[in-house]
Amino acid sequence: MVDTRFHRFAGPLTLGALLTQIGQSGLVTTISDPDHLVTGVAELDLAEAGDLALAAQPSYVEELRRTAAGAVLVAPALRDAVPAGSIPVAIDRPHNIFADILDALYPSSTRSIIAAGREDLGAPVFERDVTLGTNVVVGAGVEIGRGTVIGANTVIGAGVTIGRNCVIAANCTIDCAHLGNEVVLHSGVRIGTEGFGWLDFGQTNRKIPQLGRVIVQDRVEIGANSTIDRGALGDTVLGEGTKIDNLVQIGHNCRIGRNCLIAAMSGLSGSTIVGDGVLMGGGVGTSGHLTIGDGSVIHGRAAVTKDWPAGSKLAGAPAQDIRDFWRELAVVRKLSKGEKRG
Repeated sequence: MVDTRFHRFAGPLTLGALLTQIGQSGLVTTISDPDHLVTGVAELDLAEAGDLALAAQPSYVEELRRTAAGAVLVAPALRDAVPAGSIPVAIDRPHNIFADILDALYPSSTRSIIAAGREDLGAPVFERDVTLGTNVVVGAGVEIGRGTVIGANTVIGAGVTIGRNCVIAANCTIDCAHLGNEVVLHSGVRIGTEGFGWLDFGQTNRKIPQLGRVIVQDRVEIGANSTIDRGALGDTVLGEGTKIDNLVQIGHNCRIGRNCLIAAMSGLSGSTIVGDGVLMGGGVGTSGHLTIGDGSVIHGRAAVTKDWPAGSKLAGAPAQDIRDFWRELAVVRKLSKGEKRG
């Protein structure tokens, strides 16, 4: 469910009215209940009876079969997988239509921009012993816990919550985010920036609205000039005790487990799931929509392109089991030192 602290909702609207508003009135006669009331949008696994969800790819079919969404926008090939309690809205290019729906329900003119006016959220709330540096900007409805220190020139967007005993250094920006206790952000950190989501790649490059949040759990530390994108619909999550080095990029909808260490210059593409206690060397990259199991060790400059189980030790590009990596390297070295043919 989209957090309306950050993104104002223009509904509710009936499903028929919503489709008509986005120029898809021809679809209204194809759905079983045009008067179904849409009260929000959500991911398939989190959707409830009033929510509209999306299933654009065959990879979503299992989540689709289990969804509790009241209505689901689907590709025609997935129509039969829509459960009996949901209204299928089958159309080609469902992702594009879903983007139209997001723009209609959460207009760009009303979304939270850093420190934007949100009188409906009320004044900021500070517990005791909060310290604000010079030129700090705090948006409406912000909540900051006891003992937290905010450095100079930091900007905190409307609706953000920050826990107790946090240290937010100078020149940070925080938007669309909830931070736990004892979180440390070093200078220049960007939390809650728009995810890198596009349609019609290389043609129109249409932006997919990014309506999710960032959840930073207790005792997370994020190094200077690192960027954490908010989720597209759901949350980007950093688990408690995780430490992130300088100049790291975490894409939208990534879920980082507890007590992970991610070294500088690493970049995680959207929807990467990292288990607890994972160690990543400098410059590691992931291709997104993959899972790295608990306790894995990813050596520097590795490029992870597929799922790996718990306890994996990886190196290379593309990443492989480190024993295979060293074995292949030894063979190449041996061949390179062989006799030259005339």
